[in-house]
Amino acid sequence: MKRQLGTNGPLVSAVGLGCMGMSGVYGQSNEADAIATIKRALELGHNFLDTADFYHAGHNEMLIGEAISGIRKQAFLSVKTGMMMSPSGYSRVNGRPDYIHNAVMNSLQRLKTDYIDLYTLARVDPTVPIEESVGAMADLVAKGIVRHLGLSEVSATTIRKAARIHPITAVQTEYSLWTRDIEAETLPTIRELGIGLVAYSPLSRGFLSGTIKKPEDIEDHRRFMPRFQGENFYKNLELVDRIKILANKKGCTPSQLAIAWVLAQGNDIITIPGTKRIKYLEENIAAANIQLTWEELQSINAIIPPNMVAGERYPEKFMSMLNK
Repeated sequence: MKRQLGTNGPLVSAVGLGCMGMSGVYGQSNEADAIATIKRALELGHNFLDTADFYHAGHNEMLIGEAISGIRKQAFLSVKTGMMMSPSGYSRVNGRPDYIHNAVMNSLQRLKTDYIDLYTLARVDPTVPIEESVGAMADLVAKGIVRHLGLSEVSATTIRKAARIHPITAVQTEYSLWTRDIEAETLPTIRELGIGLVAYSPLSRGFLSGTIKKPEDIEDHRRFMPRFQGENFYKNLELVDRIKILANKKGCTPSQLAIAWVLAQGNDIITIPGTKRIKYLEENIAAANIQLTWEELQSINAIIPPNMVAGERYPEKFMSMLNK
């Protein structure tokens, strides 16, 4: 299934592939399995591959570059930039024009390509006017290095400022049954402006898959995220049990129900669940064929209303970078 990304944007797969987890973010990963998963996604016609230049210091881009070697035209490459990484994690945002110009050239080299389909500013740099950052990205479009521009985790005000500098094709942000704050301002704004939504973490970092049953099941950085900690964990586990019941009634997995719900929120939305295994890739892709009726959507909203999840989605340090 294909959807148009924005009013005047390209056709891309409704269910894309988030590649971040292939570079050790969620535990150990096997490069051969990851490459096979990317190739399988393209084989099935799911062309939207999402990465960032700061995922494991460029490793993720190199992995994708190897996977798409010889079949570049089958892939739609979505690349984020603008985050500086330190040994302790993402340390700060950098939206300076010179940084963006240098970063894109490094990405092209790692991806083994001469253009990027969608180039997205991962976070807004509070020290640089958004007009300058987007202006630098617009230069890349003029040079043919980049085809479309995107923003991530931005406020409605920033979206409007950016769109006056250059057309914005997509806004990427977290959106799921558990994260619905964009419905207040961001979603109405991008719809007014004809911008598509790329919804990441539709499974709330795996929690909505139903496979996480106790805190000990988490052995990666999710242990430091509020929703996975203490009482929040057990409160949220109760919500997952509700999702399992709904999925059983629908005859699908909890993951598929969660993805289908996101897609049902509008034809201008695509989603990019992450995985590093073909088994889960195929399960996620199959969610695009699940149609939720109006009655079913109302039932889901009644059982899992907005803002019911316990805990913020990021630690305080990273929450401060959102909606800028």
